[in-house]
Amino acid sequence: MRGKKLIVSIVMACFVLTFFAGPAMSAKTLKVGVLGPFTGPSAKNGAEFKASVEMALDKIDYTVGDYKLEIVWIDSQSDPAKAASAYAEAVERKGIDCAMQNWHSSVAVAAMDVAAQYKIPHWFGFGATEVVNEKWKADPEKYSYWGGKGWPIPAKMALGYVECLENAIADGSYKPKSKSVAIYGEDTDWGRSLGGALKGFFADKGWEIVSEDYFALTQTDFYPLLGKYKKKNVAVLAGTSTAAPTMTAFVKQAGEVGLRSVIIADGLGWMGDWYKMAGPASNGVLDMIPQLTTKEAQKWATDIKAKYGFYPSPSAGGLCYDGTNMFIKILKRTLEKYGKLDKVTIHKTFVEEIHTGKLTFGKADGALIMNEYRYNADSVPDPVVAKDGYYFPVIQYTNGKGDIVFPDDWKVKPFMAK
Repeated sequence: MRGKKLIVSIVMACFVLTFFAGPAMSAKTLKVGVLGPFTGPSAKNGAEFKASVEMALDKIDYTVGDYKLEIVWIDSQSDPAKAASAYAEAVERKGIDCAMQNWHSSVAVAAMDVAAQYKIPHWFGFGATEVVNEKWKADPEKYSYWGGKGWPIPAKMALGYVECLENAIADGSYKPKSKSVAIYGEDTDWGRSLGGALKGFFADKGWEIVSEDYFALTQTDFYPLLGKYKKKNVAVLAGTSTAAPTMTAFVKQAGEVGLRSVIIADGLGWMGDWYKMAGPASNGVLDMIPQLTTKEAQKWATDIKAKYGFYPSPSAGGLCYDGTNMFIKILKRTLEKYGKLDKVTIHKTFVEEIHTGKLTFGKADGALIMNEYRYNADSVPDPVVAKDGYYFPVIQYTNGKGDIVFPDDWKVKPFMAK
């Protein structure tokens, strides 16, 4: 009798252990790093990243198939060295299997080496600089882990500014006293990349480059520089900064010193609440930003405002949201094709389906910002730039609202000089 009771007890114990251990043993976790400037001079963009990632993952309950997605936030602090260190820590100590997003070009240049070293498939890094492309093209096998950029090189986009002004000169709506331009920007890979592209495009159209100036990402005092431009009576100021305090200070102070130049401030609207910082001095400024034109995109922005307390920018939050949703599609396809999610299978999907153009993400998939995100053997690591693909129109601001002024078949109002 005692023997029977012992056997029953053992059976019951095994049953209990199986019952409770089963779910734990069958649970699968995919650790996903999200790289962004969550502190530092671009923290507002980091806040948009975080909100957009969370909104996208909330829709799928952080679940793909039988995998639970665990997010590991990797703070770049807008610093390449700190970003690389934080990324390595996320791999070694926190055990990420894959990663996505990134804001700064200089951070991308550093982080893509870490991703390659640890063979971590990284999706949709925003770093646009051609330095990323040069490294990628020099060793595609090594850098194929930097799966697809979320922002193409400036040379594929910035020409629109020059074409906009040349069109206005041709139709007589813009009559500058001289075709003179000053190039300015943050002293980073991004700033110099865009500055160099603008300099070349303007020079090709016969404009005189009277100055080329780069400054620290954290600089907010531009009175001496703007005074120099005013003294030289420069017709156009063309440049960029990825930090909202820097870009808005430049524009606001340009108004305070009484500059009448056309200002190209690429990135002014990358932070949703930029107008509170720049004010009316931004009237007439040119930027390149996609618009929230659909009901779905407008609802997304309203939902962000309701939950997080700010209106997102299409260029930061919007692209991040689309990039996250495309990554979800990549994970679903990987699981469908290979039956498991890990850094090896996700990387295979990058190489076999993203880089070949088989897997795309468009309006039918829920894309809010671009018509379609697609890549091919000629474009990688950049997305394909086209009006039916990835494309930024030129907009001009009035009282905080941007209206498309170029290209002609998209414009809602003509360009207006000061």
